[in-house]
Amino acid sequence: MSRFRAPSLRLALMLAGLAPLLAGCDDAKTATASTDPISIPDVGIVTVEQQARALVRELPGRIAPTRVADVRPRVSGIVVKRLFRQGSEVKAGDPLYQIDPKPFEVEVLSSRAALAKAEAVHERAAQQARRTSLLFGQKATSEVENEKAIAAEREAAADVEARKADLARANLNLDYATVRAPIDGIVGAAQVTEGALAVQNDTSLVTVQQLDPVYADFTQSVTELTRLRRAFESGDLERIAPDAIKVHLVLDDGTLYPLAGKLLFSEAKVDANTGQVTLRGEFTNPKHELLPGMYVRVRLEQGIDSDSVAVPQQAVQRTVAGGSEVYVVRNDSRAVAQPIRTGPVQDGLTLVSEGLKAGDKVVVDGFQKFAAGDKVAPQVWQEISAAENLSAQSATR
Repeated sequence: MSRFRAPSLRLALMLAGLAPLLAGCDDAKTATASTDPISIPDVGIVTVEQQARALVRELPGRIAPTRVADVRPRVSGIVVKRLFRQGSEVKAGDPLYQIDPKPFEVEVLSSRAALAKAEAVHERAAQQARRTSLLFGQKATSEVENEKAIAAEREAAADVEARKADLARANLNLDYATVRAPIDGIVGAAQVTEGALAVQNDTSLVTVQQLDPVYADFTQSVTELTRLRRAFESGDLERIAPDAIKVHLVLDDGTLYPLAGKLLFSEAKVDANTGQVTLRGEFTNPKHELLPGMYVRVRLEQGIDSDSVAVPQQAVQRTVAGGSEVYVVRNDSRAVAQPIRTGPVQDGLTLVSEGLKAGDKVVVDGFQKFAAGDKVAPQVWQEISAAENLSAQSATR
């Protein structure tokens, strides 16, 4: 039994001797880990610069035709033919409808006959007036008879003019029997068909709209216009010459209409219900892409800020109190929160009216890597488009 105890005792003594050595190894590992340097996160930054920027407002609006003609007949009659294709382009003077011309042709013939009769009467009265005047000169007739002959000749001449007017009216009505387009434009849906009675100045036949150019009617609050006027007066903004104001359209799908327009006017009254002022721009529309009633957003340059400050929109953070702030990297490489006052967003940049100055380094990317006051390693931020970002993610998979 003693033979089995001796080896066990020897093994226990060996393990007891190794225990301090193992403990020393663990302490060494812990000391090594504690001396490793703390990693400093990389963050993307932009350096704030002051530069002149146009103050661009994006306002809601609708497209309206420059001219609209509700075509109505100028004579009454039965419609016998429609002469246009609905939705087609027409020129001023193109025939649209044909009203039965026969009654007007008869009126023309009647007026011509009446004119011929009046001319014959006038010729006879003129001859009689000449003879009476000759006899009166020879003392062969009285002055009264002479005056009667002169008056009769003048009455006959006036009747000739009246019959000419009747004939002109009859010809005009015959011409009006062909209903023509009053303006260039796109003709809409036909409102009547063949066989319908068209009543003079009452029946709506069709609508023609001029679509090149078109108007964009948009609104802006009177509060914004007042603030803008004060900025001009204080010198914070510079005015843009009326003929240099750029107006652009953003379509409903977010695409930019390629042709710039011009600002026509700003209405001199405020809508009492909405507090809005109506403005109007004019745009060429050669391909008829802009249609009446279409919703658009109008980008309008309303002033120039000569020393504006802007940061990428994603750099702006919202505070619990509802304000705005950015993280600025100080000279000691620590990122601190900086409250700012923001203005409008233009082309992905947020204009900053207060809180930043030229040379500030603003964090744009990497917010999840640090907390306020931490040290960071600033790197120049480069904007990556959504398409580039998607392709980069696909390549890493």
